[in-house]
Amino acid sequence: MIDPGARRALESALGDAVAFEVPMSRHTSLRIGGPADALATPPSREALVTLLRVCREHGLPHTVVGRGFNCLVADAGIEGVVVKLDGLRRLERVEAGVFAEAGVTHATLTRFCVERGLSGLEFGAGIPGVVGGWVAMNAGIGTREVRDAVVEIEILEPGSDATLRMPRGALCFEYRALRGLAPGSIVVAALFEVGESTPEAVRAEVDRLLAQRADSQPLNVPSCGSVFKNPEGDHAGRLIDAAGLKGERAGGAQISPVHANFIANTGNATARDVIELISRARHVVKSETGIELETEVRILGRLDTDTDTSTPEETR
Repeated sequence: MIDPGARRALESALGDAVAFEVPMSRHTSLRIGGPADALATPPSREALVTLLRVCREHGLPHTVVGRGFNCLVADAGIEGVVVKLDGLRRLERVEAGVFAEAGVTHATLTRFCVERGLSGLEFGAGIPGVVGGWVAMNAGIGTREVRDAVVEIEILEPGSDATLRMPRGALCFEYRALRGLAPGSIVVAALFEVGESTPEAVRAEVDRLLAQRADSQPLNVPSCGSVFKNPEGDHAGRLIDAAGLKGERAGGAQISPVHANFIANTGNATARDVIELISRARHVVKSETGIELETEVRILGRLDTDTDTSTPEETR
């Protein structure tokens, strides 16, 4: 709960761009999650800087969720301010590549490149979310990731009102993660390297990847995307399937019968249901193979004290 003084400061800074006690089930791809104390959508970088200043002054934690993919919000909600960067949508072709602010969606970026015949970002076709989330999660497929395409990023660090540019060589990308930034830093933009091609060639590759995704993933039900990282030399979905867990249910949640590394909300799932399936899959796979599955999905918010989240990555 946000105290009255902090609430007034947020309202003064953002006006209609902040709301309170907002169900996160409306803002996550799983359609699960309790209320955020506050949900802010700053319309500009200047408004974002002001928001972060208010958070510092009032001791409010902030959490960036992008479009709510690759995250599971606890049933009890999230403390502090949830930040969505939908207002940061600048997208343009520049001499060094394609510049995109954090709120640019994957669909918009893909369409932009197709129309101009710009190659190099086709791998992102169908990967949901926005540019900020792509960078923070080092999104990608087996053959190519964000780290292979990014030239530099722009971030806002806690305690600073100035944007910091970081070239690729200064970035510590790992599998589905960007490490080394100061805690609380926010990616506000990225510059991507692209090559000259033709709209027809770029469209053909995009269509191929979209068809491949449609054939292998449960795209018609709410999910958070891949739940676990692929262990080296293997695939989490194969391990879960081999353990006989494909189709397994807990309440309204189900390990997808289409792809075992996806957990679907069949209509009335809770975060507790999803966490139960995560724990079950980790336990069974570990007991049968000795492999410790590491979560890719971020688990956010006020968890019950008896909830088993044992993987450190779940709160990054």
